[in-house]
Amino acid sequence: MRRITRNFLIGLLVVIVLLLALGALPGLLKSGDPYYMSATPVDADHEAANASDLSERRFEYTTTALAGATNGTGYSAPYWKGPLGVKGSFTHSPFDERSSLQSRYPNATEGSSVYLRQNETVYRLTVTQNKQ
Repeated sequence: MRRITRNFLIGLLVVIVLLLALGALPGLLKSGDPYYMSATPVDADHEAANASDLSERRFEYTTTALAGATNGTGYSAPYWKGPLGVKGSFTHSPFDERSSLQSRYPNATEGSSVYLRQNETVYRLTVTQNKQ
């Protein structure tokens, strides 16, 4: 193999490894305040979307919060926003899920909250900073 070809392949491999590391790094950063998706049961007769239509893989924060809401308010795993907002471009967040739900179900949206129905109970989903 010629020296130029070998150097080019090594350089290409280094660039690929750096790009992969850059893509994985933001998910590992845990700085800043944590955010949670919270699901609170409400008594209101509000129009709500069916929660059984949601995929656990696509809506992991939402489904985790709904699963924890059996005896009151349920919370998802924490999401650290990170400094300068750079992390949001590379990772999946509860903010992404909320905006996706708001665009899919505009009639079940009120302000920054989304209403979902699961097992005859209506839940209000919001993104919060504190577990209370």
